[in-house]
Amino acid sequence: MFTWLKSIVKGLYRISSVLIFLLLWEIAPRVGLVDAIFLPPISKVAVAFWNLIITGELFTHIGVSLLRSLLGFSLGLGVAIPMGLLIGWFRGFEYFIDPLVQTFRQTSTLALFPVFILLFGIGELSKVAVIFWGVQWAVLLNTISGVKNVDPLLIKSARSMGISSFSLFIKVILPASMPSILTGIRLSATHSILVLIAAEMLGANAGLGYLLFFAEANFLIPKMYAAIVTMSLLGLIVNYALVTFEKRVLRWKEELPTGT
Repeated sequence: MFTWLKSIVKGLYRISSVLIFLLLWEIAPRVGLVDAIFLPPISKVAVAFWNLIITGELFTHIGVSLLRSLLGFSLGLGVAIPMGLLIGWFRGFEYFIDPLVQTFRQTSTLALFPVFILLFGIGELSKVAVIFWGVQWAVLLNTISGVKNVDPLLIKSARSMGISSFSLFIKVILPASMPSILTGIRLSATHSILVLIAAEMLGANAGLGYLLFFAEANFLIPKMYAAIVTMSLLGLIVNYALVTFEKRVLRWKEELPTGT
């Protein structure tokens, strides 16, 4: 019983900063610290959020955004992970391709969105393309770092047992670099949602970015904040889902014993 109560107290303490923030959000517009027209109380935002739920409008926009993100994200992983493994393992290839990678990496994803519109039109393909471009870099760089930072002793030990180059890569390099790869995937997943939201604000008729832009353009301020809260919650859910997945995948890792 005491353990159960302790868990509740610990959980409340963990979310206390969020509760304090929401309380301040409710109080500040009501006492005149901020203009309630531009920052309505959180209770009004909650009402707008609930209305979006019961009408089904919110789920429609979430579904559209998630589908676009999933397509672009999957394509980005399909290119970035193999490319990162190659760059990290073959030094000659890294020396050749690194200047191009660094140049592309420094180019803003949203700055290229007009280019994607010119090339692919204002339909779905341009939005998937901008996500595909934006999600690659965190995965690519983390994959390269993971491969290059594999413990040399592991490689020497495997080679001393006569392992082939292919088996070395599959059984040693890839598992050892997996933590870094999964970190890149987690960073890219949340980034893909942010990039998509911006893209949907510029040319879409559905999606969370469109919902945000429509609400702002029509001065539906509580609805606008409800869309922003939805984006934050969605990013939070995706992040924690990937953290859980990462823990399951890396369950085989053993923690180093600490000294006494």
